[in-house]
Amino acid sequence: MFNPLGGLGDLQKLQQQAQQMQKALQQEQVIVEKNGVKVSVRGDQVIQEIEVDGVIENRIAEAINEAVKKTQELAARKLIEISSQQR
Repeated sequence: MFNPLGGLGDLQKLQQQAQQMQKALQQEQVIVEKNGVKVSVRGDQVIQEIEVDGVIENRIAEAINEAVKKTQELAARKLIEISSQQR
């Protein structure tokens, strides 16, 4: 007999794994220095700090983080739109 809800366990497991991955990535950090600019980024792609010629410019980091968040929201809306059209 087919159980239409059988995939929910797999979905919950995937969701838990995604949350664990997100937490692990938040603990990682990448620092790149080039041409007088130093950028510190968490593994989950959140910019923590931008330094230009020794001056910390967190206004730039905040603007980039907001732009990235908006692109992620756009991608989520597009994914919902595409998945609803395929039904």
